[in-house]
Amino acid sequence: MTGQSVPRNRSGARGVVGAEDLPGSRPLDDDGTLVDRARAGDVGAYELLVERHQDIAVRIAALMCGAADAPDVTQEAFVKAWRALPRFRPGAPFRPWLLAIVANEARNARRSAGRRAALATRATDTPGTTATTEELVLTAEDRDRLVRALEQLAPIDRDVISCRYLADLSERETAAVLGCRPGTVKSRLSRALERLRALLDTAPEPTTETGGLHGAG
Repeated sequence: MTGQSVPRNRSGARGVVGAEDLPGSRPLDDDGTLVDRARAGDVGAYELLVERHQDIAVRIAALMCGAADAPDVTQEAFVKAWRALPRFRPGAPFRPWLLAIVANEARNARRSAGRRAALATRATDTPGTTATTEELVLTAEDRDRLVRALEQLAPIDRDVISCRYLADLSERETAAVLGCRPGTVKSRLSRALERLRALLDTAPEPTTETGGLHGAG
């Protein structure tokens, strides 16, 4: 790999090699083997890692800095991750480490742009998340009402809700992305959800017959 040359994500111009493109290789199931190869200078192994994790990386970037900037932010994060591989701790989970770099780039993009992330795009780009007791975050009947409430939250609150429920990351992965302890995720998420509920409770009710988020009970 030379200079800024890394595989682009699926929205870019360059393709990404698959396992069959690695000389003398067989299908690889674990990141650890690929990381070891990449740390040894195997560009093809790193490209396969990029392919494996690019969807969630782009999603995290879109959630934190907006869909328009997500491809560039993700690409820059892939470049920085490649350069940082010598500092990667062997045996550690690769995905949280990579997503933490993506999140840092996204936060930088958000700060430099001086704007909040666009949740209208995020909400429609992250389907299939399983509802929990925080169903209000995921299945609000009035989507616009939810989006407006999320936009009023501080970035620290919006990020933890986005990572945990819109991107469907685990607590441990959310902690890695946000640079905090898993226990901090729980307390931060609890406070963020309280603030979100308060905003939803004071927001105008939708005009549908269902009565919106709280109309069912």
